[in-house]
Amino acid sequence: MSSSPAPHDEAHNGALGSRLNWLRAAVLGANDGIVSTAGLVVGVAGATDDRSALLTAGLAGLLAGSMSMAAGEYVSVSTQRDSEKAALAMERRELRESPEAELAELTGLLAERGLSEEVAREAALQLTERDALRAHARVELGIDPDELTNPWHAALASFLAFTAGALLPLLAIVLPPSSVRLYVTVTSVLAALALTGWWSARLGAAPANRAVLRNVGGGAVAMGVTYAAGVLLGAVGA
Repeated sequence: MSSSPAPHDEAHNGALGSRLNWLRAAVLGANDGIVSTAGLVVGVAGATDDRSALLTAGLAGLLAGSMSMAAGEYVSVSTQRDSEKAALAMERRELRESPEAELAELTGLLAERGLSEEVAREAALQLTERDALRAHARVELGIDPDELTNPWHAALASFLAFTAGALLPLLAIVLPPSSVRLYVTVTSVLAALALTGWWSARLGAAPANRAVLRNVGGGAVAMGVTYAAGVLLGAVGA
């Protein structure tokens, strides 16, 4: 007795790729929050061991960085969304003014993907009858009209990711006793950067060792430079 193939949940549309892009953006946003805030508080720690000064500097860096990330992401994604809307409006007008030319264009695009001319023509006719705009948007433009990029979602995700990353060095520098706070901060930050480097490599199916070393090395250099600058400025101020 033959058995039917086992069902599986593999995604065959752009949903999986979209989720991976969001995850990758979240990892990178958290990584930015870790590195920038760690560099800031370690630099201040090189100049002073006053807990209130460290907390003030860390909170200022967290808020400035998260707001900057959110604003930048909002502007960037808004521009992308405007471009997508403009492309859809142009496609809608072309479908209304020259439907036969658009049908021929869709047929050619499907044929370029490996279909025979006959099959491509039949597929183009069926897709056009069902929803011409959606067919052209997906095949020609690579856009899903039902899932346009949302600038508010992108801005909020960037804000939260940066904030989550920035909280680690901020808490690590202000909570421990002054005698070990620098050690705790550097150790926790490097461990977090190793994790985000590994995760970003895993999401991109890339070798993890290189990503981890690059992430950890960059963070170590950033903290070393800012700490040295803080020590120098503290000595000059003293």
